[in-house]
Amino acid sequence: MILGVRERSFSPSQLYGPLTWLNVCEENMEGDESKTIGNTSVSVGNPWIFFGVTFAITWGFWVLTILLGLSADTPVGILLLFLGLTGPGIAGIAFVYFAYDDPGQKDFWDRITNVRRIPAHWFLVILLLPLIVIHSAAIIEIALGGTSASLADWVTGADNLLLAILPTLFMATLVPLLEETGWRGYALDRLQFRHSALIASLILGVVWSLWHFPMFFVEGWHHHENIGFLTLEFWMFHIGIVWLSVVFTWVYNNTRRSIIGAIVLHAVINFTAQTFTLTGRAEVFHITLWFVVIVLITLIWGAKTFRKGNEMPHPPVAKREGVI
Repeated sequence: MILGVRERSFSPSQLYGPLTWLNVCEENMEGDESKTIGNTSVSVGNPWIFFGVTFAITWGFWVLTILLGLSADTPVGILLLFLGLTGPGIAGIAFVYFAYDDPGQKDFWDRITNVRRIPAHWFLVILLLPLIVIHSAAIIEIALGGTSASLADWVTGADNLLLAILPTLFMATLVPLLEETGWRGYALDRLQFRHSALIASLILGVVWSLWHFPMFFVEGWHHHENIGFLTLEFWMFHIGIVWLSVVFTWVYNNTRRSIIGAIVLHAVINFTAQTFTLTGRAEVFHITLWFVVIVLITLIWGAKTFRKGNEMPHPPVAKREGVI
């Protein structure tokens, strides 16, 4: 209850007509209009404020790691790198409580825990699409006279494959859990209030890719050791993240804004990349195929919402009785 006004959670289609809903989205975009930063008119729900806080948390720990000359192989270095990874999640949870009333806050936790938001056929998309894309890249490489994808060293060198899978699967899932509570859990909704699904995805993709930047300067970290700074692989990595951001939005908008769906998709992509090793040329095919996927998504589902229909999914709003 806020200021003595009772609140109940309703879906947009239950609460508003199609024209009224456009106005309500505009009002809800900044959450509670009284929630501004200091004496300014800048809303706390502005996604760029979230991005600034996220970068401050993450880069603060990672730049400290670099300045101290710590590698990812040292206990303190690992701790600082992990703390940096929590940036999007910590900021995302905090801004959900800053920007939304009770219905939006409850909706956030439901999106993290309720797997029933995801239709069965979208589970198949989440689990199989990364495998289809990476193996298609390997098949193209073979067809052009190259070599097939190979299994990573952690697979071929394992005495007990089950025990070897567990730490890889854990890390492949932990990082998405820390990231997606912020990127898709909070930021994507804020961007989609003002922009189409495609534009919101591209903006978030660029921000998401730049967020990784300090990783390329930490010795012992994958990005430093296996990708390198300003190499061809460096540029493919950043382009690939932007392409994948579109795929994440497509899945997100069609799974009732499921955060757990985004976490699982991110985990499958990470696990697939850590399990199969492609040749350099096949990696180019891999990135190109993801681009083909996003072109098909845009052509078939439409750039506005990435859904069948023009209604953009948004966080629920509180019904203030006597207003409607």
